[in-house]
Formats: sequence, C-alpha cells, structure tokens
Amino acid sequence: MRQNKNTLLPREKLALFGSRQLQDHELLAIILGSGIQGKNVHVLAKEVLKRLETHDYTLSIDLLRNIEGLGFAKATMLCALLEFARRIVIPSHKKALKPEDLLVLLTHYAERKQEYFLSFSLNGASEIISRHVITVGLVDQALIHPREVFADAIQERAVAVIVAHNHPSGNTQPSKEDCYITERLAAAGDIIGIPLLDHIIFSKDEYFSFKKEKRLR
Repeated sequence: MRQNKNTLLPREKLALFGSRQLQDHELLAIILGSGIQGKNVHVLAKEVLKRLETHDYTLSIDLLRNIEGLGFAKATMLCALLEFARRIVIPSHKKALKPEDLLVLLTHYAERKQEYFLSFSLNGASEIISRHVITVGLVDQALIHPREVFADAIQERAVAVIVAHNHPSGNTQPSKEDCYITERLAAAGDIIGIPLLDHIIFSKDEYFSFKKEKRLR
C-alpha cells in the first residue's frame, strides 16, 4: 500500500522518499528533534526558519537564543550547522562561468511560494565570494534598488555580480519589470565599475539567463 507523504512524520518521509522531498521546516524539525511544552517541534522549526530568512541565514547564537524553545545547545548546533553548510554549498574557489554553475546554489529557493531576489558577488577569477538575499516577496522595480544589490559587492571588493530570482508560477520568461530591473542594475554596475554579468530567472524545472539569451549588454 502506497504511503501518503502528507500523513508521515518528517523522519519517516525522509526514510521513504529521500531528503529532497521534505520542505525546509520539515528538515529543520528533524535537526531540532523536539520542541517544548506548548510549542511542538514543527512550530519551533517554522519560527526558526522565519528568523533565518529574515537575517539572511547568518544568525548569531544570541539571536537564536531569543527564540523561545531554543537553548544554548540547540543554538550552538544550528550556528555550527549553518557554517558547515555554507562551506559545503559555496566552497572556496567555486567558479560561476555559466548559469548552470549557479543552479545548484538556487535549488533551495526554487519551490518557494514567494519570490526571492538574490545576488552573488564574484572576484576577478569568477569565483563566488558570497550569496545574499536582497528581497523576499514580489520582485518589484521599486524594491530592487541598485544600492541594495551593490552594497555587499562593494564591501566585499567584488569585481562583478550576478543576480537571480525565482518565479513561483514556474514560468521563467522575464516580465517587463524583470527586464527593467536588469537594465537598471546593468547601468548602475557600469557606473560603479562592478558589472552585472547575468540575471537568472529560475523555477524547479527550468531557468532563463539574460546573458545566455543575449538580452544583457
């Protein structure tokens, strides 16, 4: 008899279908193991995940410990886990020479119900320095301001940037707003001296690259 994924506990779901079938809060629930009285592990996991997204996955122990239900042990474990994952997912000297090089770093956001706009800072060897979440929610030309995209790149002494955002609808064709944002960022990059190399729109199954489609000057 076939098991219904929606009725299984996260650990059972992972064992039967693999880790890729779990949502972010389910993976986090497995890591946390348990909640506290009045707040089960699923509620705690969703609260931690929301805090992580708000702080671009760079929480300190003190910030984590402000979450009711997280003690010192779990807070330090999560900090260690985030740093370990960061080193594995974006290892030193990982190059971004083509859109496919970045897709593995974008799959985490592909199934989100909201649009995530991200930027990648690159050094002179086209190696990824860092990844940043610029906005969460509807990608709007008023919200994606060049200063938000290039602030980290300037601080990190990047020589180029690549931006990307997901389309929850699954349709990766750029909208008028997407084209406007791309042109605006490219123009700003030219002035600053940190060129925009590409803008990637992605979903779970496909992607669109402004550079690959020769839509980026």
